[in-house]
Amino acid sequence: MEQAAIDRVTAWIEARVPGVSGPLTARKFDVGQSNPTYLLQGPSGAYVLRRKPPGVLLKSAHAVDREFRVQSALAATGVPVPRMLALCEDDSVIGSMFYVMEHVAGRNIADPSIPDAAPAERRAIMAEMNRVLAAIHEVDVEAVGLSDFGPPGNYYARQLARWTKQYRASETEPIAAMDRLMEALARDMPEDDGQRTLVHGDYRIDNLLFAQDGPDCVAVLDWELSTLGHPYADLAGVVMQWQLPPGTEGRGLAGLDRAALGLMSDAEFVDAYCARRGIRPIRGFGYYVAFAFFRMAAILQGVKKRALDGNASNPDKALRLGAFVPRFAELGLEARHAHG
Repeated sequence: MEQAAIDRVTAWIEARVPGVSGPLTARKFDVGQSNPTYLLQGPSGAYVLRRKPPGVLLKSAHAVDREFRVQSALAATGVPVPRMLALCEDDSVIGSMFYVMEHVAGRNIADPSIPDAAPAERRAIMAEMNRVLAAIHEVDVEAVGLSDFGPPGNYYARQLARWTKQYRASETEPIAAMDRLMEALARDMPEDDGQRTLVHGDYRIDNLLFAQDGPDCVAVLDWELSTLGHPYADLAGVVMQWQLPPGTEGRGLAGLDRAALGLMSDAEFVDAYCARRGIRPIRGFGYYVAFAFFRMAAILQGVKKRALDGNASNPDKALRLGAFVPRFAELGLEARHAHG
């Protein structure tokens, strides 16, 4: 961020948030592919700024105002979120909408195999992931003012239509597996069971912050894709991530001896989640995992298109991620039968 923009941000925040004083410095995080994110530091403390990226954007994408609203609403619940400070909808300040929140100190765990931990700590961290996910889905959306945070109707029908449209809008070449996966998801869609909860939309370990000295989750981040919808979308998203190869690129658990490492199996995690929410075992869970692969493939295709158009926050990483789209589609097709 240019110094002139930092100065405008500083003046804007000082005029609206009591206790914040400049001069502020800004350092861009190398995370948050979708919405550029900055650490602001000054005499009064540390803050985080998230903004819409510059350039022409897909409709409904990069909804930082929705992120601000949902985290503000969750402040009084059992879901840990940073304290929201201010939302700027005036593009003239830095060229796009942004919001500022308190900086939460914590551990960011990028790799779900949690390589630097002992087996008992790994299991405790996975159990905490499970607890927080159930807590998100148990939020009383009416009580916190989020009853209109998503449209009514069948969540999966709505999401399939939305992400198919987004994928087509950012398509750069034909991918046969994606076409087959979209056809299968439309054909095999389960009946709506009436569950309608707050959904995070991108729930995974690297979007959580943990205490420096234990397994407690101190903040859930990156609420851009949150809405009211079906809770199994979040649950299946976690399981989907674990089917990927381990390491810095895949960030999955495929092929690892989870029991020896102290990591829950897919089935253990799903069973624990159902027990926490007091719901029956989930039938046909493979559909939800397949959908999670499809949606992530559509998201990555959008990341790739932004890189090719020159609008990506981190172009090299965006192109690397975009190359995974065909493989995600293939894994989605496999997941329909692998998870019951």
